[in-house]
Amino acid sequence: MNDSSFGSTVFSKEGHVLCHNDAAADLLSMEGPFTNINQMPDDVQNTFFKCSLEGGADHSFGAVRLHFQRVEKQKEYRVLLIVYNDPHYFELEQIINQSFDEILVTDGDGVITKVSKKCEELYGLSEEVLIGQKTADLANRHVFTPSLTPVVQKEKKKVSCIQGTRTGKRLYVIGNPIFDDDGEIYRIVFNSREVSEIEMLESRLQQTENLLNQYRTELRQLRQLVSGEKEVVYQSNEMKEVFQLAAKVAPVDSTVLIAGETGVGKGVMARYIHQEGNRNNNKIIEINCGAIPENLIESELFGYEKGAFTGANKAGKKGVIELADGGTLFLDEVADLSLNVQVKLLQFLQDSCFRRVGGNEPIHVNTRIIAATNQDLPQLVKEKKFREDLFYRLNVVPMMIPPLRHRKDDIAVLVDHFLTQLNLKYQMNKRISDDVYQYLLRYHWPGNVRELENLIERLVVTCEGSKVTIEGLPTYLIDYKSHIQEGIVVKDIIPLKQAVEDLERQLVTQAYLKYKNTYKCAEALQVNQSTVVRKIKKYAKHGKLKNLLTEN
Repeated sequence: MNDSSFGSTVFSKEGHVLCHNDAAADLLSMEGPFTNINQMPDDVQNTFFKCSLEGGADHSFGAVRLHFQRVEKQKEYRVLLIVYNDPHYFELEQIINQSFDEILVTDGDGVITKVSKKCEELYGLSEEVLIGQKTADLANRHVFTPSLTPVVQKEKKKVSCIQGTRTGKRLYVIGNPIFDDDGEIYRIVFNSREVSEIEMLESRLQQTENLLNQYRTELRQLRQLVSGEKEVVYQSNEMKEVFQLAAKVAPVDSTVLIAGETGVGKGVMARYIHQEGNRNNNKIIEINCGAIPENLIESELFGYEKGAFTGANKAGKKGVIELADGGTLFLDEVADLSLNVQVKLLQFLQDSCFRRVGGNEPIHVNTRIIAATNQDLPQLVKEKKFREDLFYRLNVVPMMIPPLRHRKDDIAVLVDHFLTQLNLKYQMNKRISDDVYQYLLRYHWPGNVRELENLIERLVVTCEGSKVTIEGLPTYLIDYKSHIQEGIVVKDIIPLKQAVEDLERQLVTQAYLKYKNTYKCAEALQVNQSTVVRKIKKYAKHGKLKNLLTEN
């Protein structure tokens, strides 16, 4: 545009100069920036207003473009070559005014050439008042502060800031420079949005993310409910060996007997074997043999024919062995089966067929059996309470899951896993203090992983604040005295100096918890009493120690 010998100027319908080239300034003999039709010679003004009247009747008037060319015989003046309406400008103006952001445009010197209608709401000044003014002057009058224009002019790149306005608004403003062919700033476009609106959008985004996390959790729980899946979490060498064995037996159909105390995760292991095997496209059915009355367990396992007994379904019923055809049947607490049911189960394991209660026809199925018990089956065999031949049939691949007290390396990772699940489930962000980990490590966990999981949920939902501290632990856990010298929980690599300070703080805290006397603490820690006093002062801001000092 600046390379043209023709002068060109574009006016808005209000008479503001939207843009012009250098030739227009020269031909119109204008010095300095010209921003309004009122600065033009009379003939130009008359032409503009005539064009405005013609275009205003049908509201199609958008902008006026005036083109000039010098007349050789009249070097002191110019001739108006072209005058025409530009209805496309009206469309552009509508787009700008419908923008959610406020849009303000200046020339390279910071003189406002265009603003959207939203400016009056944000600045308390109309579009007509703002156009033609310098942003620096407006900043000096505190219409908005600070002005971003000088920063854009200096940096010559997109910049942003938080801006305050005379109407009490807080805006997030982005200034974006537009360059001419010579690399100079020709226009600066500012986009502004209220900070409150951004915060509202951030809040909505956070709510959406929380909802998404909730849906993910519910979906994962639904999948686990349908498939019987449960995430496997371990770190100890003991459990690594168990899962290595599980991975070996998963692809084959050998019967597995899982032994272990209540709550160690026998059901989790059975589901893991099923999911890792060739039967994972079919279902795994779980049944607790100890939870079903003795007079019903046979029909529950093997099913019954119609009319087999009083109260039976008229059409008969399939048992779980038949329902699990092609998949896996997990018999938990198998030691609770009566001896007569043990005989029938043994026959099925030998022949892969059985007869329903009240039926005569043999039924062949392809069902894998995984059994589990928390009792000493060999001892029950000796006591004639469990059939020896059935024991050998079930014990093809014996698997022993150690209790949690014998695999303390798993405690920290299990706690973190349960904590993550519960934070997602309840939309919280709880953390557990290092002191609590020490108590969890020391405890003997008679209920094993199930007890640990339930305790973590209890702590998460009952402890105040965002951090679970010693104050929230149950008394039985704090008072428990371990007879085994335990190590320190190392959850992650940290600087050695920090690790030493953490251990020192825990020792001082536990000593003061026990003795509540600095002299006895010094004796137990084998240091001077003055050292104990100094350490207590150093760590007095921490949880339990702080509370004890306050009480005393």
